[in-house]
Amino acid sequence: MAAILVIEDDEFFQSYLDLVLSGEGHEVRIAVDGDAGLAAASAMPPDLILCDMSMPKMTGFEVIRALKRLDHVKDVPIIALSAHDTTADHNEAFAAGVTAYETKPVEMDRLIDSVNDALAGLSPGGA
Repeated sequence: MAAILVIEDDEFFQSYLDLVLSGEGHEVRIAVDGDAGLAAASAMPPDLILCDMSMPKMTGFEVIRALKRLDHVKDVPIIALSAHDTTADHNEAFAAGVTAYETKPVEMDRLIDSVNDALAGLSPGGA
């Protein structure tokens, strides 16, 4: 189906996302932090990126802004994954360029819907 880059520092959640998304037929690549995510996206642009918003070294907001500056990656849809659920967090993430925002703990059925919508070019909620 699609090549999905997961930028996430939590090893358990990396494995869980890999298991679920691979089970949906996707090719999953894991990057353990923002620097690794930028390198992976540059080396082999994915069809979709899932990005944790709270990571060491670089925040998800910084990673997303950097990804959007890369010509060959700037149009790749990005889904933010965050334990923070304030309006300000959502607004900053969408201003940085995310396609959707999923709050941790992530509801997997909803995440899969967001992944499918993003890959189909739909905005959140299927609009």
